[in-house]
This record gives sequence, C-alpha cells and structure tokens, in this order.
Amino acid sequence: MKYISHCIFILLLISCKTDKKEIITPTVQPIRGVIAQKAMVVSAREEASKIGVEIMKKGGNAFDAMVATEMALAVSYPFAGSLGGGGFMVYRKANGETGALDYREKAPLAATKNMYLDENQNPIPQKSQLGSMAIGVPGTVAGIFAVHEKFGSLPIKDILQPVVKLAQQGFVVTKKQKRRFDNYKDLFFEVNKDTIVFAKNYKTGDTIKNLKLASTIQRIIDNGRSEFYQGETGKKIVDHIQSNGGIITMEDLSKYEAKWRAPIQFKYRDLSIISMSPPSSGGVCLAQIMKMIEPYDLNSFGHNSLKTIQVLTEAERRAYADRSFYLGDPDFVDIPLDTLIHKSYLTNRMSDFSFDKATKSSDINCGLISGYESDETTHYSIVDQFGNAISVTITLNGAYGSKLYVPEIGTFLNNEMDDFSAKPGTPNMFGLIGAEANSIAPEKRMLSSMTPTIVEKDGKLWMSVGTPGGSTIITSVLQTILNVTEFGMTMQEAVDAPRFHHQWLPDVVVFEPNSFDTGLLDSLKQKGYKINQENSRIIGKVDGILKLEDGTFEGGADKRGDDTAVGF
Repeated sequence: MKYISHCIFILLLISCKTDKKEIITPTVQPIRGVIAQKAMVVSAREEASKIGVEIMKKGGNAFDAMVATEMALAVSYPFAGSLGGGGFMVYRKANGETGALDYREKAPLAATKNMYLDENQNPIPQKSQLGSMAIGVPGTVAGIFAVHEKFGSLPIKDILQPVVKLAQQGFVVTKKQKRRFDNYKDLFFEVNKDTIVFAKNYKTGDTIKNLKLASTIQRIIDNGRSEFYQGETGKKIVDHIQSNGGIITMEDLSKYEAKWRAPIQFKYRDLSIISMSPPSSGGVCLAQIMKMIEPYDLNSFGHNSLKTIQVLTEAERRAYADRSFYLGDPDFVDIPLDTLIHKSYLTNRMSDFSFDKATKSSDINCGLISGYESDETTHYSIVDQFGNAISVTITLNGAYGSKLYVPEIGTFLNNEMDDFSAKPGTPNMFGLIGAEANSIAPEKRMLSSMTPTIVEKDGKLWMSVGTPGGSTIITSVLQTILNVTEFGMTMQEAVDAPRFHHQWLPDVVVFEPNSFDTGLLDSLKQKGYKINQENSRIIGKVDGILKLEDGTFEGGADKRGDDTAVGF
C-alpha cells in the first residue's frame, strides 16, 4: 500500500458517444520538496541553508558548506546551534569513500562518577541539567576545523566571513522561535542571574544582532582553532564557567580533540546504510532495528498500519534495551559491535515476538552476549555539485543547553553531562536508562542518540537524512527511510508523515497527537500496548535530501520547524 498524500479525484465522466459512465482512476499528485539540479542544503534555518549554498556556488564543496552552515546555525538557531556544543558527521565522498567525525563533548578532568548524587546516592537532576556543572568540554570548533583541514577547499576566511556578517546584521525571529524564547525566559534569568540578549520581549519579525558572537567568530578566523581552545575566547569561557561554580579548565580545552571514526555500515534489502558509530548509539540501534524488521513485509502491511507499528515497536523495544547496557564511549568500554548487529543475534532477539499481544518491557532485558541524547538538537544535510554528501547532527543537549550564556562570547554552553548515567539504572532527562558503560569518567564522551545517516542504493548516493529529537532521533530517522523505500513517499512526504516512538522504558508507545486513527490506537491497546498521544511532544524534525532518478535532488524540510531546503 503506497502512502497517498494528495489526490485529485475525477469521479464520473459521461461519454457523449457511448452514453456510458466511465470511471477514471484517481490521479496521484505527490508532494515534492525543493528540487535542485546540482547541490542542496537542508537545515533548521533558512539563513544557514542559504549561506551553505552560497559557499558551494563560489566553488566550495560540501565540507566547506558544512563549516559555514554549522556556524550560521550557531548564530541564527541558539536553541541548538552554538560554539559551546558538539556533534557527529557522517560523509560519503564522490568516489564512494565513507567516514565519520566525532566532535562530541567530553567530561572535564575533574569529573567524577558520583558527581551528581546526593548524600543518599540519589541523582540530583538539576545539577546535571542546569548551570555550570552540567557543561561538557565543547567540540564544535574542533569539529569544523578538523573537517576543513581534511576536506576543505576554500580558505576559512571565505567560508566564515558570511557568518560574521549574519551575526552583525542579525536574524529574523520566527513565530516558533519567539515561542521558545518566551518558554525559557525564566530559566535564562535563573541561571544567568541577569538579563541576556535572548531574554528580551521579542516579537515575531524582530531582528536579533549578536555583535559579541560576530567578534568571536572573527577572532577564530584570524587565529584559527587555537583561539577557542587556548586563546582569548577559551579563557573568557573558562573564567565565566568557573565564576559560576563550574569545573572546566583551560587544560580541559587544550586537551580536546575531534576524532575520525569508522561509521556503522549495514544492508537493508537493496540499500546500504552508513550511520554514526559510538559514542553515538544511533547507527547501532538503527542497524539492529532495520535488521530485525527486514523479514517482515511492511509494504503489504501498509504505512502506520497495526502490523507495521507492532513490528517497529517490538524491534525498537529490544534495540533500546541493548543500548542501555552495552553502549558508551568506545575509548573507555568494549562494545560487542559485530555481535549486536549480526543477523543471528537479532533473529533470536525477535523470536518471542507475536502479533497477538505486546511484549512487556519488563520481560525484555539486554540480549545475552557471551564474554562480554536530545530533544533539543538540530540536523542538516548537504550534497554538493561534485558528488559529495554529508549528514550532520549537532546539539547542546537540552534547549539552549545549560542555559548558561557567556555574554562576552555571545553563546550558550551545553548541558551534555546529563547524557551520562548519573547512576546506573536511573533515567536521564529523556527517560533513557543507562548502565555502567555510560558512567561518568574524566575525558569520557557521553552516549548520544544522534543518527546522521547516508543511504546508498545500488552502490550510489541515494539519501542524506537525520533529525533532532533526543531519544526519538533513531526512530524518526528509521521511519523516514522506511517511508521512502517501503511506502513510496517523496522526501517531503517522508519527513512530514506522522511518527510514533518506543524506547523500551518507559513501556509506552508515543504517538504524535491527532495524527493516528482512534480505531488503530484502540486495537493496539487491546493487544496490550500502552499508548500516549495526549502528552506527546514533537517527534523529530527531520531534514533529508533524496537523489531522484533523473539525477536531481529533492530536499525535504520538516514542517514541524522553521527548517528550509535551499539548492541550485
């Protein structure tokens, strides 16, 4: 059954010659996103997408555009973009070479395993979520310079000067952005003890200039990567953190390095999937889920049908249980990757699934192996005129991160320390349960759900996709890929389609409100599934690019945000 987003029905035509009623087959008119001939950027803000595209128009490649887009989001999308955050990039070069970059934040040298526990050894959530103690050592600036050093083709000045101009001239506040500023205004005051540029009473259509951030980016242009990790900018950040009671030092900054890693790669039917490896859980979980569902004929079940939802939910339940136990920073823990994504292991994981009734999460634990992140994130996808493609997900973790703002620098700082397991067996802010593998240790990278992904079909580039959404990232990317390959959707239809989510614990299937038939939800309840759509937040804001049969690109920008596709 194919997903039909819009139909023009020509019902009954009377033929004058035959006097007979002729029934005409309904004409399906697919909804397409922006079409580009050569190159495209899809990101959370139009300003960032435009700057990335302009870099490619000047002859830059996707990696040059990555640097520009990332920094433009730091200016125009402070909700999740920032010099004080980090992220992951997956790439595929025109020659088929693939790889991944980890510029995830790290725990400070002074961090300890029990730093967020009270005298009774219970977690103190606010301590790991708000203010100076929640901050991990930022990786954003190291990430963009690592990309530029390895793959960049234009001078860093040419790439970042448009971003400085954006910060100087300002960005326009959208309706959705105004609502976010208003929602967090009280926390901005609570954490910063003073007003900040984003705590004012903005109206939709206002322009926000960030002259301090413009000056910071200009210093980075002039002095390079060391400006942030050893220079004036780094010192101002550390002074501000420490004056607010934090523990990050200049030694923490100077020791930070982005890491090139091998991505997770696997097959699903005629597709080759390239996704992020640990310390992101995204690629492993995506591989597990897709391999567990592969034996089932989802196309015949139908999009968001009872059986399709059951199969996906049960596979997700088992993958997230494994995530909680086995996954963490590979530099600190041994992860049995080959076994976790092996067909025989995953076949066994689904052996107790039945269409007759739901499996209880309390009956599911991690799989037995012998011997052995965030709602407020953002994603962008880029393809260039040379055949290169990247998929990047970046984050501060919570909305505006720790809410601690550095006025002299013009940026928020992350609260990534909450992505560690403060205490094994207890949930973080997204309800994800962690184990010893993700416990806190100095210089360790916290586990993430970010899932930047590139898909090949018949050995050629087919799709770049990813999303924000905390623990829902993995399932949103999964459903978007399936929407195209199993249910025949366009890229725009795929990112806009209603989504649902399950993550093992809590044992609840979350549905987007007012998007699913009540009869379908009642059927799931009768089979023992616990349903929540009343209190559901937005499940992902997917940005994707699909290469069409004629060689052009379709950009899908999620309708749930201000996301925008721009191409040429």
